[in-house]
Amino acid sequence: MIIFFMLVGLLFLVLINVPIAIALGLVTTAAMYVSQGAEILPNLALIMMDGATNFPLIAIPLFILAGAIMNASGISRRLIAFASALLGFIRGGLSMVTIGASMFFAEISGSAVADVAALGSILIPAMKKKGYPVAFATAVTSSSATLAVIIPPSIPMILYAVMSQSSVVQLFVAGIIPGILGGFGMMGLSYWFARRHNYPVEEVFRLARLWVTFKEALLAFTLPVIILGGIFGGFVTATEGAGLAVVASLVIGLIYRELDLKHLKEAMIEGGVQTAVVMLLVAASVLVSHFLTEEKVPQTIAETIIGFTQNKYAVLGLLNVFFLIVGLFLHSAAAIILVVPIVMPLIHLVGIDPVHFGLIVTLNLGIGQQTPPVASVLVTACSVAKADIWEVSKVNIYFIGVLFAVLMMVTYIPAIPMFLVELFYR
Repeated sequence: MIIFFMLVGLLFLVLINVPIAIALGLVTTAAMYVSQGAEILPNLALIMMDGATNFPLIAIPLFILAGAIMNASGISRRLIAFASALLGFIRGGLSMVTIGASMFFAEISGSAVADVAALGSILIPAMKKKGYPVAFATAVTSSSATLAVIIPPSIPMILYAVMSQSSVVQLFVAGIIPGILGGFGMMGLSYWFARRHNYPVEEVFRLARLWVTFKEALLAFTLPVIILGGIFGGFVTATEGAGLAVVASLVIGLIYRELDLKHLKEAMIEGGVQTAVVMLLVAASVLVSHFLTEEKVPQTIAETIIGFTQNKYAVLGLLNVFFLIVGLFLHSAAAIILVVPIVMPLIHLVGIDPVHFGLIVTLNLGIGQQTPPVASVLVTACSVAKADIWEVSKVNIYFIGVLFAVLMMVTYIPAIPMFLVELFYR
C-alpha cells in the first residue's frame, strides 16, 4: 500500500511542476519515515551521498564539456564542411550530411540534446535555405541526434552501467554496430524522401574540394581515435577517456585559434548545470532504490513476471513495451536511474546478459526522446528550428520507425550488439 501512495504522491508532485529529483526525494523520505520511523532520517544524506559519488559518473560532465568545446572551437563547422563535400552530390545529400555529422559528434559528446543544439543551429537553417521543408529538416536533425545514446561514448550508457553494475567499456562496444545500422537506415530513408519529393542536390562532387575539407578537419578526426582508441585499447577507463576528450578538444581548439575565453566559460557553465541535474537525480534515485530493495519490490516484480513466463524473449518483449511507455513521460537519465535497479533482479533471473539489456534500454529511451509529451531532443530541435512539434512529428514518425527496427533487431538478434563484445572481451 505504501508503494501505491508513493506513486500517487510522485505523480501529483510532477504534475504541479516539482522537479522529478525533488519529488523522488520527498516521497521516499516520507515513505521511509512512515515505515521505519524518525531514527532513519539521519542516514538519508549518507545514502544519497554514497550513490552520487560514484567514479564513473565523473565522465558525464567531462563529455558534455568536450562537446561544448568542440562546437565553440570550430570543429563542428569543419566536420560539416567535409561531410557536405563527401555526400553533397547525392539528392537529399544535406540531410545525409546532418546524419553523418550527428554520428561523428556523438563520438565526442555522448549527449543527444547537446548534439541537436550544436548541429541543429547550423544545419537546420542551411537545409531551409536549400529548399528542404522545415518539418523534414527538423525531423532528420532530431532523430539523428538520438544516435548519440547508442554510439559510444554514450551518457545514458554510463548511467546504466552505474545502476546495473555493468562494464561501461563493453556497453560502448556493444553500441557500435546498432549505431551504424541506425545511421545508415536513416540515410536510406532520407534518400527515399529526397527522391519522392525531389529535394535538391547540395553540390557537385569535386575531389579537390573533398581534399581541402579533409585537411581542414584532419585534427578533428583524431578525436574519436584518441578517445575511443584509448578506452577500447585498455589504456584509459571511460572516465579517464572523458578527461582525455576535454584535453584533446582544448588543444585542437587552440590550434584552430577559434576558441576564446567567453565560449570556454559558457561550455563550463553548461557542463556544470547538466551535471548538477543528473547528480541530484542519481542521489534521489539511490534513496528510492534503497527503500524499494528493503521492501523487496524488485524481487516481487521479478517473481510476478516469472510466474507469467520464463521465456527471456517474452520477458524482453514485455520490458520493451514498459520502457517505451516510460520513455513517453520520463527523460532518459531519470528513467534509467529510477527503473533499472528495479528490473535488474528479473534480468539476472531469466538469464539475460546485462550488456545486451543495456542496449535495449538505451534504444527504448532514445525513442522516448522523440515521442511527446516529454520528447527532450525533439523539443530542442523544434525550438532551434522554430517549428511546430506536431507537424515535425508527422515526418519524424518515419525516422522513429528506423530506431524501432534497430530496437527489434537488437532485442531478438543478440549477436548484433554482442558480436564485438564476445570477440574482444569474452
